[in-house]
Amino acid sequence: MDTPFRNAAPARRWWALASVAAAQFLAVVDAFIVNVAIPSIRADLHAGAAEIQAVVAVYQIAYAALVITGGRLGDIVGRKRVFIAGVLGFTLASLWCGLSGSAAMLIFARAAQGGAAAMMVPQVLASIHTLFPDGARARAFTVFAIAIGLGAAVGFMLGGWLVTLNLAGLGWRSIFCVNVPIGVGIALAAAWLMPAMPRNAGTQLDLRGAVVLFAGLLGLIVPLMFGRELGWPWWMWLAMAAGLAVLFGFVRIQRAVEQCGGTPLIDLALLDDRVFVAGMSATFCFFLGNLSFYFVLTLYLQNGLGFSPFDAALTVLPLAFAFVAGSRVTGRLVEGCMVQATGLAGTAVLVGTVAHPSMAMLMLPLALFGYGQGMVLAPLFSAVLVQVRHAHAGSGAGILTTTQQVANGAGVVLVGTVYFAVPGDRWALLAAMVALGCTVAATAGFLLRMRPGGRVATAAGT
Repeated sequence: MDTPFRNAAPARRWWALASVAAAQFLAVVDAFIVNVAIPSIRADLHAGAAEIQAVVAVYQIAYAALVITGGRLGDIVGRKRVFIAGVLGFTLASLWCGLSGSAAMLIFARAAQGGAAAMMVPQVLASIHTLFPDGARARAFTVFAIAIGLGAAVGFMLGGWLVTLNLAGLGWRSIFCVNVPIGVGIALAAAWLMPAMPRNAGTQLDLRGAVVLFAGLLGLIVPLMFGRELGWPWWMWLAMAAGLAVLFGFVRIQRAVEQCGGTPLIDLALLDDRVFVAGMSATFCFFLGNLSFYFVLTLYLQNGLGFSPFDAALTVLPLAFAFVAGSRVTGRLVEGCMVQATGLAGTAVLVGTVAHPSMAMLMLPLALFGYGQGMVLAPLFSAVLVQVRHAHAGSGAGILTTTQQVANGAGVVLVGTVYFAVPGDRWALLAAMVALGCTVAATAGFLLRMRPGGRVATAAGT
């Protein structure tokens, strides 16, 4: 079995954390950076609207559909091996993206990139879970949360800079090629710093469960990604219903595997744990309003206020720094939701009373929202994963990450639908803010259910 990371030298484990957190940062950057370069990609490759949408969405689809399998592979084969393989696969796929000569090739490369991320990212959470079983876990998850928060902001900023600078005449291709030296460096650092994780003897991957899970998630996620643009035809609703049915069947298959003495793809005991399920529900609601917030905000800044992509990124930058500051506040998840709600309310009041707010005016309430996000995200992952056994850390991290990705996609659809249903960007944003406020309230409600008396469990016991 895998040797727990708790035996790692105290100083060395922080360097190991730095290597895996860098990979998490890279994955988040790549999820955001492409949006800035879309106009250049479309013009250069003569891509249609559907092809461009696929370039963005297929990364998330492959990522979400394969991440539980990637987490379980880490449990079985060893997290260090799967992590390094994922990083190298991500690096090669990034190079493939940068060399793509057609939209179809770029779509396939982005799918490979998302699949590699699904192998890489679950090992990050699982490594933190096992490397920091003591009081340092809260600080470790803070590093993880900072990687996510800064990754989003840097993705916006770096994409604008690289496309504008046009380094070596690469244009949009530079946003992918820059991953190559970074990915190689992360792989080398992980090979040196991460503790060896031997294969679990006698344990095999549940291939049938992996295929069924992949099919079910595709049926659920693809309509969420493309439904709005295609006008929600009847067959998309049928596909979503079929996806949900397949996912229910997946749970039955997993129980059958367990009864036969095999190793299921997920730890079924987690589904019977009240705290874990409540934490997963809180995670879903939190991320339901996460990516969707940036989605509608970007539409408002660029379409409603006429900001350039670079100016829009600058407007959001203080939010990223506030996120980092909020991540250092541990054990106050519900209070973090209240701060988020205050930031949303402040933004709504500003937009409702000022027809054309300036960048400086928007920065303060947005920073308040970001501070609240940081207060929630780091301890939330810690509080959920504290229930997971070390032998199933990869599987638990995969479930958590899948929930995160599905919620991101669903949030963009639901909140985006509210935004586009209201005429005028100003009033559309106000309506979206109400929907986002509901996701924050739901997050707080599930957090209160994680422990009697409203006190949320965290790794640090706060």
